[in-house]
Amino acid sequence: MNEEIIIKANADIEVIKHRIYEVRGLRVMLDRDLAELYGVETKRLNEAVRRNIERFPEDFMFKLNKNEWVFLRSQIATSSSEKTNTEEPIHLKSKIATSSWGGTRKLPNAFTELGIAMLSSVLRSETAIQVNINIMRAFVAIRHAIGAWQGVNLKVEQLSHKVDNLNARVDEILHEQNENNMEMAVQIGALNDALDQLREKPSTPRKRIGFKQENK
Repeated sequence: MNEEIIIKANADIEVIKHRIYEVRGLRVMLDRDLAELYGVETKRLNEAVRRNIERFPEDFMFKLNKNEWVFLRSQIATSSSEKTNTEEPIHLKSKIATSSWGGTRKLPNAFTELGIAMLSSVLRSETAIQVNINIMRAFVAIRHAIGAWQGVNLKVEQLSHKVDNLNARVDEILHEQNENNMEMAVQIGALNDALDQLREKPSTPRKRIGFKQENK
């Protein structure tokens, strides 16, 4: 594989990654995105699925409900508005603004990674097989990215735990130091009181020892 093909494959994977969404705790792609990548009409893709519906149990494919579609469509529109003009091919970006996205009457089908793998055998085209290779790579890339993020998160939590322990130890030392200071202050206060009492005690003349001559 030459450098130009590698660059194109990597670019295709980046495009696909932006078309993978999370619904019901699963990473999925929508029928219209897949149809565009495969170079077929969405209607044809779904017809092929219906003819082979036994191959697509619920963990392979499911239809979005209205609330899921409304929420996902808002996320897609937000994501599209944040992207630069050069990040994705124009045909994929403009598709979001078309009536097929904004005003469709039919709720889209969502395909999990397992369902997408099954699609290539249902569509029976070389294009579908080649596209699926990059789709599988995109799913793997996302898993790796999430794994790396979780690893960083774990390290942050471990560091945070160590900092909490250190703060607790510092507080303990300061508390012990304060107690020692208070005890020392009490002792110094008692000593000062004793000294004050000695200073205030009146002095008495000492009795003279020896012979005392009387005055005549």
